[in-house]
Amino acid sequence: MATREAAIKAVSNYFDTGEFQAELAERVAVRTSSRELEHQKELTRYLDDLMRARFEAMGFSVEIYPNEMLERAPFLVAKRIEDPALPTLFCYGHGDTVPGEDGCWSEGRDPWALTVAQTPSGERWFGRGTADNKSQHAINMEALRHVLQTRGKLGYNVTFLIETAEEMGSPGLGEFCRENRDLLAADLLIASDGPRFSTDGPDIKLGTRGSLNLRFRLEFRDGGHHSGNWGGLLANPAIVLMHALTTLVSRTGEILHPGLKPDEIKPSVRAALANVTVTSGPDDPEIDPWWGESGLSGAEKVFGWNTFEVLSFITGDPVKTQNAVPPFAEAICQIRFVVDTDPDTFLPLIREHLKAQGFDGITVEPARMSMLRASRLDPEHPAVAWAVTSIEQTTEKPVTVIPNAGGSLPNDIFLNIIGMPTIWVPHSYTGCSQHAPDEHVLPHLMKEGLQMMTGLFWDLGDGFPEG
Repeated sequence: MATREAAIKAVSNYFDTGEFQAELAERVAVRTSSRELEHQKELTRYLDDLMRARFEAMGFSVEIYPNEMLERAPFLVAKRIEDPALPTLFCYGHGDTVPGEDGCWSEGRDPWALTVAQTPSGERWFGRGTADNKSQHAINMEALRHVLQTRGKLGYNVTFLIETAEEMGSPGLGEFCRENRDLLAADLLIASDGPRFSTDGPDIKLGTRGSLNLRFRLEFRDGGHHSGNWGGLLANPAIVLMHALTTLVSRTGEILHPGLKPDEIKPSVRAALANVTVTSGPDDPEIDPWWGESGLSGAEKVFGWNTFEVLSFITGDPVKTQNAVPPFAEAICQIRFVVDTDPDTFLPLIREHLKAQGFDGITVEPARMSMLRASRLDPEHPAVAWAVTSIEQTTEKPVTVIPNAGGSLPNDIFLNIIGMPTIWVPHSYTGCSQHAPDEHVLPHLMKEGLQMMTGLFWDLGDGFPEG
């Protein structure tokens, strides 16, 4: 019988028989690290060999478009038009991953093979891309497929975009979307990326913080010089750069320059975050309560405020350290920012600040090809309450609404450039080790993700939320 319950039962059986695990294993096996030139052919193969056939089997037309900013990272656009008069759902995923870090995984695991293992915390599925983002768009594709198989139709149109350079900051995506607004126009985005706030219950996020990576570099001379003969006579660039950074961020992680953080948290955002308590799960590190902006709750720090992080600091030769005053020091830093600040002011502000502090020898440049901007859908948009109702009906669990994720995604392109409300339903969790060795997913979250996305996509066939 063509019912919501039948579709959810069918997708649950699909998971229980091991078919989803096999599907994910095939995706993980494609080495789609977008930062490494040697894997560039794999990016296209992921789209052309894996994605094309799966979408076409569901009645989608598929086109692969070049990326004008990054040739090795094309875009796939799959479209299913049931009736041009019907509303359109927009889905998104990224097929690329961060580097596999071969040789760094526990127990000699191959990052490019799905490995099932029992741990003290339960079963884990290990592999690069399991959490970010191959399982997540696989879940959404399979949910659509099971609605189609059960109902015989969706009751709406779908545009599904998969990019292959998200882990580089999505270079070229904004330009592609601006040039193809008509092709990509839709009434609602439902997509999945990032972790759940808690493994105990589902959440939805309405946007993301933005992300700007910066390279700070100070170079004093061509080579290192013996620290016994020259120490105390030659300025050490590492020490100078460390002191420069401490004029921007305190020893407790609080941003010191007011231009790099918002003036306040908006009342509607503060009200939404009042119901969110950030805690460490069994696989998470312990939270340092003394770190970050004083006077804010943990939820406000990660979802409602800006942060400044030093991601790496290099001076001399860290592998073969010499007794020498190093010639240079370089730090890659990152600002995560909410929609209430203007990131276009950050770089000139930092340069002006360092010069005023006497650090005018330090160069500051963007460290990535592009910047992911912040975005946030109004929590009072009708699509939010609709999504909460649907997910709660499926899971029988309360849904936490988070105004924007702590991480970054190209949501601003979809919300502000194409112009559609955006709902993100994550299927991973915070302890998944994404962007690190031992990336993994929890199978019970994969199954629940399949169930609640099937419910969401079924409910859309009964009518899109107004607004």
